[in-house]
Amino acid sequence: MTSMKLMYIVAMVLFGTIGMFLRYIGLPSDLVAMCRGFLGSAFIAVLYLAKGKRMDRKSLRENGKYLVLSGVMLGINWIFLFAAYKQTSVAVASLCNYMAPIVIIALAPALYGDNWSVKRVLCVIGAVIGIILVSNVMSAENVNTKGIFLGLGAAAGFVGLVICNRSMKDVPALDRVFVQLLVSALTILPYTIIVNRGAHIEVDALSIGFTIMLGIVHTGFAYCLYLIPMANLPVQSFALLGYIEPVVSVICSAVFLHEPLGIAGVIGAILVIGSAIAGEMTSIKAEESA
Repeated sequence: MTSMKLMYIVAMVLFGTIGMFLRYIGLPSDLVAMCRGFLGSAFIAVLYLAKGKRMDRKSLRENGKYLVLSGVMLGINWIFLFAAYKQTSVAVASLCNYMAPIVIIALAPALYGDNWSVKRVLCVIGAVIGIILVSNVMSAENVNTKGIFLGLGAAAGFVGLVICNRSMKDVPALDRVFVQLLVSALTILPYTIIVNRGAHIEVDALSIGFTIMLGIVHTGFAYCLYLIPMANLPVQSFALLGYIEPVVSVICSAVFLHEPLGIAGVIGAILVIGSAIAGEMTSIKAEESA
């Protein structure tokens, strides 16, 4: 169990450092996101070949609609999130993206027939207050509205991805991620062509190196580390350890990129992450008692 937790923690740390490395890449954010999808899916394809495994075609056919839609949602999440990293601080972009669990909690009564509770309402209110503090929207200065909305757009894609994943049945984890990564890259491809048509893109060795690293290490390899513990860790551990990612993003933003949140931002970050964790635990307890 300790090794499973360690694998999952490493995956979360890798995910949490994506925004930091993206700052050192001089390529358009959508191009990097597209390469991430293609390289990540290629990594998993090589893994399949090395192990001599085959994909479960029956489950892929039965869940084809949700698989394709989930890949599109993942592509949308990446387009908005990577653009947000370029527009605002890594911490703000990451925390806006992590409003997704709160949105799921808010939509749960309509989507899954769950009942509202005082704790869930407080979680939603706490997260909204937190994101207001993090975004510094109360101040007329130093607020990047575009970056905030891009981060929230990423959260919307994240919500769609979660809903699609919950609608699938009996799809092997690696099969699902391979399709999602490939479809996400194909979703971003036309957007990248249209947005960068006629643009002069300067390519340097550092940007190429970091882009390849994000695709292979932070996507293909990290998703393997993320998926293997999924079937072995208790739900509570899986949910709680998942919030290492935004914490790492905030730390990287402050320590390596010198983008401090300030006192209000720190309080807001604690509210967002704390509310999301509390909401996750409430959902887990509700499922266990059902």
